[in-house]
Amino acid sequence: MALWQSLFPLAFPLLAISHFVALLSPGPDFFLLTGYAIRYRVAGSIGIVVGIATGNALYILLAIVGWSELREMPNLFVAIELAGAVYLLWIGSRLCRSQPDGMVLNAVTVQRPSVPAQFLLGLASSLLNPKNALFYLALMTALLGADVTILQQSMCGLWMVSVVFIWNLLVVSSIGLPAIQYHLKRRIYLFERAAGIILICFSIAILWQFI
Repeated sequence: MALWQSLFPLAFPLLAISHFVALLSPGPDFFLLTGYAIRYRVAGSIGIVVGIATGNALYILLAIVGWSELREMPNLFVAIELAGAVYLLWIGSRLCRSQPDGMVLNAVTVQRPSVPAQFLLGLASSLLNPKNALFYLALMTALLGADVTILQQSMCGLWMVSVVFIWNLLVVSSIGLPAIQYHLKRRIYLFERAAGIILICFSIAILWQFI
């Protein structure tokens, strides 16, 4: 019990529940991930999973080392939001141009993007969403309180990054199941276009705040 208390703060259950509930709410990362997983399955989206988890880890690390000062720099958040909106618009437009060709399941092994390219897509999607930074900053400061130790913050951060990675891996693994792929194979381009439209809507919603 003493070991548990030294590793995790008293508010850890509340943090874990809050984080997982937020994870269940679909955002840009989710639709980017599913848009690629539907066509390329696990092999074509595992890099995105790692990239998204890495982006989350970087924001958590910044929250731990005292990134609260950035709340005094609103212009930086505006710049990140605008860059994120443009990025989502670009990715969404690419998915919207998906065509009903190459629907043979084995073809995805040839067409899938490289792992480094996947990783950069996931990393950019995560980092260009400043709401991630604000969310983790709130969890790591306001929720855990002033008495939390660096070790406890680190363990909480490790927990949240692991949950993000495992959850997203489960999502792409489920989409890649042969039974699901069988039903999706003739409609892959429709799901990709739908994901693209949703990402574009996210982009427009962000840009609309500045009009």
